[in-house]
Amino acid sequence: MTRDNKPEMVAELDRLDEAVKAAPPGDTTAQIALWQQVARLEHWFFIARGSADQPRPYGVAFEHGPMICLYSSAARATEAARVLGLDGADGGSVPLFGVPMPAAIDYVASFGGSGVFGVTLDHPQIGHYIPLGNLGLLKGWIEGSAE
Repeated sequence: MTRDNKPEMVAELDRLDEAVKAAPPGDTTAQIALWQQVARLEHWFFIARGSADQPRPYGVAFEHGPMICLYSSAARATEAARVLGLDGADGGSVPLFGVPMPAAIDYVASFGGSGVFGVTLDHPQIGHYIPLGNLGLLKGWIEGSAE
């Protein structure tokens, strides 16, 4: 299993989630800060669906279209699988996989051709989303911070 993200990085997402919820309508400053923090994670985690040799990420239907569920930590992905009933009747473990950043951005973007609209963060705990078309912003923030 891929090494999990640092707890303080994940805790910052919770703080930013509260800032997004408290922001006045139309103010996107907190939303941008949240996604900048997501771009700083070392890995994005996914609940694996399908076969073990070709897993695909778990997704959900939203009003805008299908969304891939991205998790900020393996622990959050495991908890989401339990809450969403994906751990089976026996409560067994659900396979997860992690993709390192920034490759995770390209990985998620590759599902655009399959009709996926976006990616949602820590569903159902946080649930903010970004359309796949805006993932280039995250990549730009990463590239900008490397300079």
